[in-house]
Amino acid sequence: MQPHANAPAATIRAAPPCIRSSHRWKVLAAGVAANASFSAVFSGIPVTSLVLRSDYHLSNTQLGLALGLLSLGVALGELPWGVMTDRWGDRKVLLAGLLGTSAALCLLMALARPGQGGALYLWLCIGLLLAGLLGGSVNGASGRAIMAWFADGERGLAMSIRQTAVPLGGGIGALLLPTLADRAGFGAVFGALMALCLASVMLVIRWLREPAVTPSSQAALMPVTSALRSALVWRLALGTGLLCAPQVALISFGGIFLHEAGQASLLAISVLLTLVQLGAAVARIASGRWTDRRGQRRPYLRACALGSALLFLRLGLSSLRDAPAALPWLGALLVMAGVVVSSWHGVAYTELAIAAGPTQVGTALGLGNSCVFGVFFVTAQAVPLLLHWHGWAAVWLTTALVALLVWPLFPSAHRPRATA
Repeated sequence: MQPHANAPAATIRAAPPCIRSSHRWKVLAAGVAANASFSAVFSGIPVTSLVLRSDYHLSNTQLGLALGLLSLGVALGELPWGVMTDRWGDRKVLLAGLLGTSAALCLLMALARPGQGGALYLWLCIGLLLAGLLGGSVNGASGRAIMAWFADGERGLAMSIRQTAVPLGGGIGALLLPTLADRAGFGAVFGALMALCLASVMLVIRWLREPAVTPSSQAALMPVTSALRSALVWRLALGTGLLCAPQVALISFGGIFLHEAGQASLLAISVLLTLVQLGAAVARIASGRWTDRRGQRRPYLRACALGSALLFLRLGLSSLRDAPAALPWLGALLVMAGVVVSSWHGVAYTELAIAAGPTQVGTALGLGNSCVFGVFFVTAQAVPLLLHWHGWAAVWLTTALVALLVWPLFPSAHRPRATA
């Protein structure tokens, strides 16, 4: 059976193969590097929120807007980048996005360092928006490459390894950026992040290419209904996005919470948030392997939503106390909540890509990530308002409610165990 005559060339080359070439691991490594470098940007900069607020003389509302614009840029760019990935291929889109992000960081380094004048906040906002808009390309493009190179029995593991790049990059950011910002300034922060992006460009150039198409795999490339018309794809995308609300609240404002509620030092904040990212990385790999073997992706997603709701509920109840909580207990609870609410992403993206079909992977992942980063933006604006309303209890109880609402969005039926 031949592919449809009107199917885009890039789509035809990216068949959903049961490929066993060892090169697939190099493709995965390039995808991990690309995602880790961008994660260090969108997860690492928010971790510097305490220093950022001080050095730029920002209110909580201004801080939320600046950090939210980074996520808004990703949300606006994800779906167009995903559609372009399905048409033009992963390599071109990844290179364009990583080079564009590097240019945005260079702009921040040149024009948005503290002490550079009255337009400082404006340039900070513009630079962060552009970094998100251009860097959002790495999510859908790297995901499409992995789905093309790995068979179904390995996709959950491969996508989860790719998703460990998010906490890996975030962990690097949490460990290094607050201290770097405090001691060397934000020019050094933006320069270090730009260097990471440019290093990833080299790996993409060297390793990322489209897999060869065999005649037996061409039948899988027949045109299908657009992923944007699938109710299942929309349910998975919306659930994925909403379950990121408690995650981004914890990553972006967890440092301030630990400082205010537990009297934590900057070093303690960096260590605890690094533990969140490292724990999430381990949990993502383990969950991808486990769901590949047992075919339990959808029940696993529902369990993560419910577990997140319960842990953030506990955080909210602990915030109702008038006296500061003991830091070891509070830190352990925050790390546990952060790991659980960050452990499911690889499984969710695998299920989303499979639901969309091989020719619509970029579009589906772009939709999912648009929902994710749209929620990131809204959450960054909502947290300061909730803080002003009823303090940290309002923040954590609201995010617990959002996680609970996600539970029915993830389908309960599970896919059978893959045999490929």
